[in-house]
Amino acid sequence: MNLNLLNNLTSDTNDKQSIQKHKLIKYLFNLGASSVSTLCEIMEMSTPSILKLLLSLIDEGWIEKKGYGLSIGGRKPDLYRLKDKKILILCIDIELFHTKIAIIDNNYNFVLDVKTISVPISKSRTDFFNILHTHLQDILKSAGIQHRQFIGCSVGMPGLIDAEKGENYSYFLSDDENIPLTAAFEKMLNIPVVIQNDVNGSSMAEFTHGMAKGKKNVLVLLMDWGVGLGIIMDGKLRQGNCGFSGELGHMPFVENGALCYCGKHGCLETVASGNALSEMAKEGILLGKNSMLTNLSNEELERIEPALIIKAANKGDQYAIQLLSNVGTHMGKGIAVLIQLFNPELIILSGKIAGAKQYITLPMQQAINTYCMTQIREKTTIVSSELGENSRLLGYAATGIDQFLGAYIKKVKKLKKLKK
Repeated sequence: MNLNLLNNLTSDTNDKQSIQKHKLIKYLFNLGASSVSTLCEIMEMSTPSILKLLLSLIDEGWIEKKGYGLSIGGRKPDLYRLKDKKILILCIDIELFHTKIAIIDNNYNFVLDVKTISVPISKSRTDFFNILHTHLQDILKSAGIQHRQFIGCSVGMPGLIDAEKGENYSYFLSDDENIPLTAAFEKMLNIPVVIQNDVNGSSMAEFTHGMAKGKKNVLVLLMDWGVGLGIIMDGKLRQGNCGFSGELGHMPFVENGALCYCGKHGCLETVASGNALSEMAKEGILLGKNSMLTNLSNEELERIEPALIIKAANKGDQYAIQLLSNVGTHMGKGIAVLIQLFNPELIILSGKIAGAKQYITLPMQQAINTYCMTQIREKTTIVSSELGENSRLLGYAATGIDQFLGAYIKKVKKLKKLKK
């Protein structure tokens, strides 16, 4: 079992070697398949020392040889990586109206198909947790997986999230026990838990698997029911003082505009988000706009999914196309501000609205051309994410496993000090 394997490493009689093993596992998780020379450089150890650690971890079933690296001349170097399913992490992606559950291993393989449950995010923890817990129990039972097999759980959701304090200041505010949100998840799951903002999950997915890989200065724009911004600067994901950076959707945008759910008027989200798109579509249809969206049932009309509007646009529905164009224009104006503030090499559009592609990117680019200085905008490339609808889960796995492995290293170091 995965946690037992880590604990076996922790109980190594040689404390120094135990720490080195944990560090090597952490580096291989973050780097992927690596050569001995790469590991020597990053761990600042000699070739014999690294080979000794690798051989030990191969004997213990952690590491395997996986192909060959590039060679300038001579023999290609062997590459080493972690074996599949040595570490499992439970990932939970909480959206406004749905929640996704996935089990992912250390090589980013989905151990099970992603499960989607219809449980809306709520200000009450109790109701949400009861529903989530029931579904989790069923999923784990059918998969034959027990909680102790997980290194931990990584939870992502919208809202103002202080990951260090383990709190979401936008949702799950009602709590009779008066404990942090992370602690509440840990109590329910009986495993370590980290929480993070959904846009940071999207950004980490792009950084590890997508178009931001290998780049230094990238902005990831998450356009779902809300609008969020992931900031990668100097090769690192920047989250700000309390983890609240990137709240692009709540910057003032429309003078005397509509009331936003945050309590302010005229936020960007009131005109350029999934919520805004849904509300505008609903309002137009009720006023008699000519559109195939009028065929929706009352239930579908009450909360029109962005995917339905995009589908209508792809069929030539002019009203749907106009709605998406309006969103693109507003978003383009906001992006123009970002380009002049951050001077990024790349902006990646992700989320439900990004699926509209040319219906928003063309008006978006026109607005950027209008509001952004030519010399700066010409240095920025704007692309749509290619990772798919479950990409955030990869980002949650990356952050979670890295943090939990870091916690194990601290645990080993602490045990070493106690022995002295």
